[in-house]
Amino acid sequence: MSESLTARRAARALALQVLFGLDDGLADGDAAGAVAAWADRFELPADQTVRELATGLVALVVAHNRRGGVDDAIVAGSRNWRLERMARVDRNILRLAVGELIHAPETPVRVVINEAVELAKRFGTAESSAFVNGVLDRIAANLGRRADGEPASEPEAT
Repeated sequence: MSESLTARRAARALALQVLFGLDDGLADGDAAGAVAAWADRFELPADQTVRELATGLVALVVAHNRRGGVDDAIVAGSRNWRLERMARVDRNILRLAVGELIHAPETPVRVVINEAVELAKRFGTAESSAFVNGVLDRIAANLGRRADGEPASEPEAT
């Protein structure tokens, strides 16, 4: 794995941990301060590049969730699951991934989903990776994005 990919993977893990910590006050989070405090408090091996990438990811989710965009997309893509009933780790993995799906279109869908599934395997329960994968597949389709880079097909009229 290249250094850039390793840094991005580490940044996503750090961003997830910060979002988990900010979960109750997500709209009030200071991304840079939260990332620095979290990394320092738990003595995480996060160099400046990882901290900057994580700060960008946290800021992206926090800024866009103030208007409900991230959580609204999760609710629309999750069948029979209210946001507050999802496991806290799963909810924040989804927030991180949906933030990238919506607001970082240069990141391929398959990369976003794969990284989210890997985070779910690492930090979630035995069922988390399948749950996250299924919800993100639906959200990507709802957003008109597919994992192969092609636009999603229009739903057929009934």
